[in-house]
Amino acid sequence: MHADTPPESIHMLPREALVSPDIDFFVLRRSGKPVGMAALKRLDGTHAEVKSMHVLAEARGAGLSRLMLDRLVGHARGVGLTRLSLETGAQPSFAAARGLYARGGFAECPPFGSYCPDPNSVFMTLAL
Repeated sequence: MHADTPPESIHMLPREALVSPDIDFFVLRRSGKPVGMAALKRLDGTHAEVKSMHVLAEARGAGLSRLMLDRLVGHARGVGLTRLSLETGAQPSFAAARGLYARGGFAECPPFGSYCPDPNSVFMTLAL
């Protein structure tokens, strides 16, 4: 992300912000070894943002990103959320992520929450 995204367009949560009652944090393990992580940040009682979803490069290509996304959507439904949204990069290096989210039912939308329009960002949302 840091390689091809201007600093003002990087919206990842700092590690210390993940320790919050508004964050549900997930770790994906393969044979006990962590290979992926993701977080849901509650924006209000019905809407959350997918934050910080990442699978290690060496673990990619095995469907783990889709598994993680499906887990996040299932968890969101299970806790009564009715909408998930996300921000991801507009650069070519984020094409696979945008494709994953589109295949998962997410559609492009305007900026949400505290986001402002940004040519380096794509905003997506999914009604649950």
